[in-house]
Amino acid sequence: MAGATGAGDPTAGLDPKERFDAWRELIGLTRDCDTTSPHADRFEAELRRSELGPVTFLGTSFPSASFRRTDTRVRRSDPGVFHLTLVLRGELNLTRANEPARSFRPGQLTVVDSSRAYELRALGGRADGHDRPASVDAVGIDFPISLLPMSPFQLRRLLGRGFTAGEGTAALVTDFLLSLDRQSGSLGPAAAARLGPLAVDLVSAWLADELEHDAALSPTARRRVLVEGVRAFVRRNLHDPELTPGTVAAAHHISVSYLHRVFGQESPGETVAGWIRRQRLARAHRDLADPALRATPIQTVAARWGMPRPDDFSRAFRAEYGCSPRDHRREALAAAERPDRDG
Repeated sequence: MAGATGAGDPTAGLDPKERFDAWRELIGLTRDCDTTSPHADRFEAELRRSELGPVTFLGTSFPSASFRRTDTRVRRSDPGVFHLTLVLRGELNLTRANEPARSFRPGQLTVVDSSRAYELRALGGRADGHDRPASVDAVGIDFPISLLPMSPFQLRRLLGRGFTAGEGTAALVTDFLLSLDRQSGSLGPAAAARLGPLAVDLVSAWLADELEHDAALSPTARRRVLVEGVRAFVRRNLHDPELTPGTVAAAHHISVSYLHRVFGQESPGETVAGWIRRQRLARAHRDLADPALRATPIQTVAARWGMPRPDDFSRAFRAEYGCSPRDHRREALAAAERPDRDG
């Protein structure tokens, strides 16, 4: 089934031991290993799980634990799966036979495959309180190795290594994983079906860069990765009123006509300029509804998102949302205050 299959704490209402067993079972759906924790008797965890076609997204927060995939398990069953993980808090320590132990800290990506035995120890970061164990936070995806355009032999030297998440195509993978985590509870079947192939394309582009083997990517994958890079660039620069299709194309070393063509292929019926405008309006729409920003002038909010002309912003906002920015703010703030009055 596509879409979100788990969010928040899937073990609410269970006793502590049952909570650990339920969490371990959900992890084991795609990561077949022996899982233990010194905190199993007072286990608290969160798990967000979404199925994106053949790709499974996992976002989780949990106390220190160990994951051990033995040679026996590998011989018994090998689904041929890659586990890609981005560490957000805590530390992962990986041990595999005949290799040096490796550690992965926040901001690092790593890939482990199901075809080789390993032990992965997850150590919690800073504790949130005196009574709660320190947590490990991570997001990642699991998917069949066969979906990648490179052979397992080519990829072997990249497995089990740590990669900085904020550079080049690795940054696109990171942004994508964090975006999936934010959306995991609301993805519908159509969005899930689209995001699975995109996830594989982004990972393929990142691994191809690491291998210096860009020729492995198909034209379709190249186009998807380019457009995702364009979208990420736009989101980072929405504050700039000079952000136009021309500046976007120049930043990606392509012509404006080629930018329009590839963007249209990935987002039929929508132009680059239209997508930029819609992203700006969405950010302004969100900020105008934020009680913490009630004292910020509307034109300041608009300018913050690259729309410095009040009249142009007001017209575009009304065309997009069917009301003026002022009316939207008034209604949103009144709705936010209503529960306090009623309570």
